[in-house]
Amino acid sequence: MSMALLLSFIGLCVLLSITPGPDSFLVLRFSMAGPRPAIAAAVGSALGGIVWAVVVAAGVAALLEQSATAYRALKVIGGIYLVYLGIRALLAHRRGKAAGADELAARTAREKANSVRSAFAAGLLSCVFNPKVGLFYLAVLPQFLTEVTFANTLTLGAIESTIAAIEMVLLALAASRAVALLQRPAVRDRLEQLSAAILAALGIGTAASAS
Repeated sequence: MSMALLLSFIGLCVLLSITPGPDSFLVLRFSMAGPRPAIAAAVGSALGGIVWAVVVAAGVAALLEQSATAYRALKVIGGIYLVYLGIRALLAHRRGKAAGADELAARTAREKANSVRSAFAAGLLSCVFNPKVGLFYLAVLPQFLTEVTFANTLTLGAIESTIAAIEMVLLALAASRAVALLQRPAVRDRLEQLSAAILAALGIGTAASAS
């Protein structure tokens, strides 16, 4: 690949990374719990991109392009998962409102202990169950390759995932800092409700678009 093609690809990845999507909203959702969960969600999503890069490099993603049923099934699964995340966040918020101060503090401590792993898994699964990522790689990566091989395709996928990871980590840090500055309970409650509702709406839209 020539340097001009590589720079063009990097520029495209930067532009796409700043476009809000399900992964960005997921990172924002976990930023409510602090920077570490938000960064974990960002890293999980980036690794999900690597998974898709491997799948595309192996040629498996072509099956999704040719099979409408497989594509719809994956979209429905991904949509349901996003709805699940949104509903779980809303239920957790309601439980927190109903709990007493001591119980809420203990629950918060337990949640923080598991939030990094949960955030990483959520980011990974959200990306893996989004077939648009695979189809993007399948359609775009060959355009920037003079020779389509497993190694070359995987390299471009790794570049795209790295750029996306950097953007989402910066988003996680910025959002976490903003949340730290907005510790008023009413504001935090609204932000948590809004982020959970957005995730659920994105999931419903993703699943509905499969039809």
